[in-house]
Amino acid sequence: MASAVVRAAGEGEKRWFLGGGLHTWKVRATDSDGSLLVFEDELEGGKVTPLHMHADVDEAIYVLEGEIVLEAHGEPVVVGTGGFAFAPRGVPHAFMVTSDRARLLAIQTPGSGESFYIQASETVTDGSTSGPVDFERLGAIAVETGATTILGPPPFAMR
Repeated sequence: MASAVVRAAGEGEKRWFLGGGLHTWKVRATDSDGSLLVFEDELEGGKVTPLHMHADVDEAIYVLEGEIVLEAHGEPVVVGTGGFAFAPRGVPHAFMVTSDRARLLAIQTPGSGESFYIQASETVTDGSTSGPVDFERLGAIAVETGATTILGPPPFAMR
């Protein structure tokens, strides 16, 4: 049975995501009986995601700080501090950080995509906030877990 979860600023398990970014996990699927996954994502400027979708998970992104360009349905949209984006399951999307730095709050429902993020990240033990980006390994984990389907390269490469 799930119980209340309260995390102060900066609290939560810190994991370096292989696609770039430092995650601070606020609510794990195990904390919520699988109903959701929530993490804060600290990103450097220029970070991009490949065009991807989640077949069984809805994804919401709240921009805490900075600016991203989100592409969904083939249209790029700028989302700045205080902005919000929602990609329902099955909708292809990608984003690129256009500010020097960005902090996002990512919310996924249900929390079944957690297996992808666990396998595609490493626990931060030395306090570092960056690490190597490994899109090849990320792609293999996406296939293995089935939680994310990579559809193609970042749509921002030619912009």
